[in-house]
Amino acid sequence: MWRHGERCVILAVAVAALLPATPAAAAGRDDRQTYIVHMSHSAMPNDFVEHREWYAASLQAVSERATVLYTYDTLVHGYSARLTRAEAEALESQPGVLIVNPEVRYELHTTRTPEFLGLDGTDALFPQSGTGSDVIIGVLDTGVWPERPSYDDTGFGPVPAGWKGECEKGNDFNASACNKKLIGARFFLTGYEAAKGPVDTSKESRSPRDNDGHGTHTSSTAAGGAVQGADLLGYAAGTAKGMAPHARVATYKVCWVGGCFSSDILKAMEVAVTDGVDILSLSLGGGTADYYRDSIANYTGVSLYSGKPLPTTPMPFIYAGNASNSSMGQLCMSGSLIPEKVAGKIVLCDRGTNARVQKGFVVKDAGGAGMILANTAANGEELVADAHILPGSGVGEKAGNAMRGYAVSDPKATATIVFAGTKVGVQPSPVVAAFSSRGPNTVTPSVLKPDIIAPGVNILAAWSGSVGPSGIPGDSRRVGFNIISGTSMSCPHVSGLAALLRAAHPEWSPAAIRSALMTTAYNEYPNGNGILDVATGHPATPLDVGAGHVDPAKAVDPGLVYDITTADYVDFLCAINYGPMQIATLTKRSSDGCAANRTYAESALNYPSFAVAFPAAGGTVKHTRTVTNVGQPVTYKVTASASAGSTPVAVSVEPSTLSFSKAGEKLSYTVSFTAAGMPSGTNGFGRLVWSSDHHVVASPIGATWT
Repeated sequence: MWRHGERCVILAVAVAALLPATPAAAAGRDDRQTYIVHMSHSAMPNDFVEHREWYAASLQAVSERATVLYTYDTLVHGYSARLTRAEAEALESQPGVLIVNPEVRYELHTTRTPEFLGLDGTDALFPQSGTGSDVIIGVLDTGVWPERPSYDDTGFGPVPAGWKGECEKGNDFNASACNKKLIGARFFLTGYEAAKGPVDTSKESRSPRDNDGHGTHTSSTAAGGAVQGADLLGYAAGTAKGMAPHARVATYKVCWVGGCFSSDILKAMEVAVTDGVDILSLSLGGGTADYYRDSIANYTGVSLYSGKPLPTTPMPFIYAGNASNSSMGQLCMSGSLIPEKVAGKIVLCDRGTNARVQKGFVVKDAGGAGMILANTAANGEELVADAHILPGSGVGEKAGNAMRGYAVSDPKATATIVFAGTKVGVQPSPVVAAFSSRGPNTVTPSVLKPDIIAPGVNILAAWSGSVGPSGIPGDSRRVGFNIISGTSMSCPHVSGLAALLRAAHPEWSPAAIRSALMTTAYNEYPNGNGILDVATGHPATPLDVGAGHVDPAKAVDPGLVYDITTADYVDFLCAINYGPMQIATLTKRSSDGCAANRTYAESALNYPSFAVAFPAAGGTVKHTRTVTNVGQPVTYKVTASASAGSTPVAVSVEPSTLSFSKAGEKLSYTVSFTAAGMPSGTNGFGRLVWSSDHHVVASPIGATWT
């Protein structure tokens, strides 16, 4: 699940979730900030022998003070430097400079998920996954805690011969920390230190070591080896393993206490590609009888608290909003509670603004005995478990509203919290989390987003030894595994699945792997009901789930794939009116451009989904797609339907049958979408499915009236 504003991108094959926080200005240091300068590689004058000399000269032409922070030669061509706005504008007018972008700061936003995803028999599902030990997943995050058993290299053969990565030394981190499983560990902080000053080594290691926990959690989720007896404080006990347990791991630390800076991220991506990673994973960013009339109601919540339990007899129960002189007292902000009113009581706090676990610290500091954390309309019925520092539990919006009404109306309200251990087989499952990213695609509406959803709530994985499970500085507990939730947990699941597909089908392109994951995803439960969106309480739409929930057991044999070449992407850039310099910035080739005598269409991008834009008056819109047979000779027949509420959208496909005589054969079809006029902003949804005797190849449809 991805938060709104995050991106999940496949890069050779890479899965990324990025949440832009703020432009990384050097507030409080000087009026300079870091810019990334994209250069035209072929435009270097003959006076220069190396591109680095040319880069330095171009910089000196506009600034006597600035120096090059990084040079980039793989993913892009250019460099980064700290400049004033005036210097950046002057530099952009220099010959050979394509574009000058200000740096962006990004922020960080499982025992049973393999079984849930049907991967408990991975070797049978992926018969070629024995070669998975040659697949390398590069993780850009907060680093790694290498001593965790998830990185044990027992049973691994030699490191792949083409690997060029390193295990960099730093404080509290030796080269010997790497092995045949964790084959590389690097750290990048030039951009960070240029903006924020030197790393405070009393708070974090100036090395690949993970002092946050996020990087260890994501990398072990993607590719952690099997660890028996894993649990968090007694919860979720079992065998923990990543999605691709036979894959190798290389970590690239790009995130520090002050954030993750794009100049460091770009350099780390470039180095990772040069090192030889196959998968590049980034998990970064940046509301009957009234219940209160019952004398006793048993409500179900979630928690990871494992300390001394509360008495089974009821205790005084108070709403935080009635125990504070602050206008935001209901949120249990630091210092907002009146100790005399909460001492020895269970306090009901509203979710929002400050960290969930932090609210428990506030209650405890004020003398409270326990906490119930109530969702508001923003989170609905989503239940996220937390390792609370005191007896505490999270509850959904409906239960929270009832409890709040009870606590406010009854001055002698009582409650208790009973901890029942780990629960499995909870239904319905999966559901779309309230924090999950939603469409539409605000950058390019012609491409439906999100692509897919994957497990991201209450995920158990390895954890750093530098921080407690709550992540709060005052938490002195230390654990080997932690359970956390977020879009950052979904991303490594998909990264690991991409690694499995890469091992099973090394000849597939990144687009083919994405297609396989999307077209085999499911959007309904076995009973035919649509996947539930807990934020609304209604079935999810393609703007919530994209193609649906990943189903790796089917993705390994998708039948057909929608492939995309570099030329196809260039045509798409032409369709969205990118100019030669903008295209060259992305392709690194000045020869890529748009032909004046060609007509380009956004709808021609061979994506495994359909985003249909109707004018308010309605009309007909056509999309063309090409599918590649990756199975045996077979015939497929199509079904398709869509509607906007009760108003149907006519969908016709020509041809309606595709017959393939061999593997690798490509066939094209055209879809015509016809609709009546609707108010601007109306959305419609549907699904197009190609079916054979053995395969179902499905694509979501999202329609918008503009």
